[in-house]
Amino acid sequence: MGILWSYFLGMMMLIFSISSIIAGIFTAYFGSGRSRAIGGVLIAIGIVVLVFFLGYAGLISIGVEPLFKGTVANGVVSVIGAIVGALIALGIFLAAIMKA
Repeated sequence: MGILWSYFLGMMMLIFSISSIIAGIFTAYFGSGRSRAIGGVLIAIGIVVLVFFLGYAGLISIGVEPLFKGTVANGVVSVIGAIVGALIALGIFLAAIMKA
C-alpha cells in the first residue's frame, strides 16, 4: 500500500474512533432517553474502529496483517501537532472575542 494511502487510512481510522468515542460520551452524559442509547452506540462504534486501527497498526494482534505499521508514529505526531495548533488558534480567537 502506498505511503500516502497508509497515512490517510490510518489517521482517518484513529480520528474517527476518537471523535466517535468523545461524541458518544457527551451524548450519553447530556442526553436523555433515546439520545443516551445513541451515545452508547457511538461509543461502541468508536471502540470497534479503534481496535481495528490498533490491529492494522500492529500494536495488538487481532489476526490481520499490519497495513500501516511504520506510519502510525509519524501520523500520530502530526495529528497531535495539528490539534495543538488548532487549540492555540481557538484560544486566540476566544481571547479576542472576550476582550471586544
